[in-house]
Amino acid sequence: MTEEATPDVRGTRFRVVDGLLIAMMILPILFCIVLKVLYTPASEGVHIGGAMVFWQTEAPLMPLYISESQVNSWAVMISILALCLYLTHGLTAKANLKRQLAAEWIVEKCQGLVSSNMGGFFQEWAPFVAAIMGLSAFSSLICLVGLFSPTGDVNITFGWAILVFFLIMYYKFRGGVWNYVVGLFKPIPVFAPMNVIGEFATPVSMAFRHYGNILSGAVISALVGSALTGLSRALLGWLPGVFADMPLLRVGLPAVLSIYFDVFSGVMQAFIFAMLTMLNVAGAVPWEEWNARRKKLHQPVIQNTAA
Repeated sequence: MTEEATPDVRGTRFRVVDGLLIAMMILPILFCIVLKVLYTPASEGVHIGGAMVFWQTEAPLMPLYISESQVNSWAVMISILALCLYLTHGLTAKANLKRQLAAEWIVEKCQGLVSSNMGGFFQEWAPFVAAIMGLSAFSSLICLVGLFSPTGDVNITFGWAILVFFLIMYYKFRGGVWNYVVGLFKPIPVFAPMNVIGEFATPVSMAFRHYGNILSGAVISALVGSALTGLSRALLGWLPGVFADMPLLRVGLPAVLSIYFDVFSGVMQAFIFAMLTMLNVAGAVPWEEWNARRKKLHQPVIQNTAA
């Protein structure tokens, strides 16, 4: 590769594309901030509620809503897409840009995570797991700029969990539909109702675990901030002028709580959701029944070994 082909000297066109990708990362979030400012009504005190509804119309079964959580989810997805394009812009055989090193590190870590938890057969699942983890983490972290976290809406997390549920069922049926139905009556037929409930409990628990942890953190942070404001006015109300109305006690503690509830908890819940996805999908495959069917069809036996 000649020196003229390296990303460092590609000139104006390379920098313009970089600028467009950076704008593509930032503008969707700015759009959501402007939309929130325009639609948020003036209010006093603490207001804890769900996502705002921007638009609604009648539909045959139920009203169709366009809510804040949906708009913010699309903004996060567009920003993540732009980030991926930015990290992979100007790839070369030998990394000449720090962004390429970051992209390679992310790919290696995701592939290693999938291989160690799901086995070699699921190696191609690395992009899906990375997408789930990134979408969940960034959806929780946008609350740092004052936006509603889509993960604080049970409809969003339920949509992700239902997708994972269909994937789980797809792999369970690999051993045959009849084998799956028979397995519901094991170890004894009386356990069949509980086994059926257990099948549907997986997506429900995944959805409510993620939603509940994110929402509870937002509620606790809002209540603590409101309590500190009231305490500040009660203790420092004797100060002259505007100092009496300044919530001085809110300085410091809410920021510490935000580090835990917004940053640490948001990233941790994204990792947990991705781990549950990998373990549930990998554990759903009936390897013995599937390989028995493959032998009948004269297909090679699959060996799934974790790294």
